[in-house]
This record gives sequence, C-alpha cells and structure tokens, in this order.
Amino acid sequence: MGLDKDAFKKTFPNLAKEIGSGENRVQVNSVRLDNEAGEKHVTNGKFANYVPDVIDFIRRCDTAEQAKEIIAYMEKKGEIDKQYARRLEKQLKEKGVRGFGAKKEQDYYLKHGEC
Repeated sequence: MGLDKDAFKKTFPNLAKEIGSGENRVQVNSVRLDNEAGEKHVTNGKFANYVPDVIDFIRRCDTAEQAKEIIAYMEKKGEIDKQYARRLEKQLKEKGVRGFGAKKEQDYYLKHGEC
C-alpha cells in the first residue's frame, strides 16, 4: 500500500497527528524472533514461575563469544532447535550481543520483580 504523506493524513488523520506529534514513543530494547516466547515474556511481568529462555541468558553475556557458547549449549541440551539456533546466530552476527536487549545485571529478577 503506497500512500504519500497527504493521502495518509487524509485517510488516517488521527494516526497522522499522533505520529507527527512525537508523543507516545516506545523504545525497543530487544528483538525476539520467536513470537510465542516473546508473548510469554511480556505477559509475565512479576516473574512468578518464570523460566529464563535463551534470550535472557544471552542478555547476561558481555561478548559475542559468550553468547555463541550459550546458543550452542542450549541447542546441544535440546532447549532450542537447530533452526532457532541459526536464527539467533544470524541476529548475533548482524546486531551484536546488545541486539538482544540491554545487559541484565546481577539479581535482575530480584530487583525488577514484584516480590
């Protein structure tokens, strides 16, 4: 659907106004390629019964080498399949270790959970 700016404003006036205002911006800190895991993560704000996934472990890494080890380990243990491991490796190569999100500090779940 190719719309020029004026056609977009005419078709979607409220949306154009909202986008143009610069308000209501949302910062994206990480990219999850597995939609199911992403939705599960977002809906569990209190970390109750939360089981960290491969992305959580990668976010604790300081280097790409550490992240590669995590991916290989999780694949070897059967926690992730080969196809998902390749996608993670590709994302790591293209976006770097911080492409999965900000580094999770020590005691992250204790500090950010609602205990």
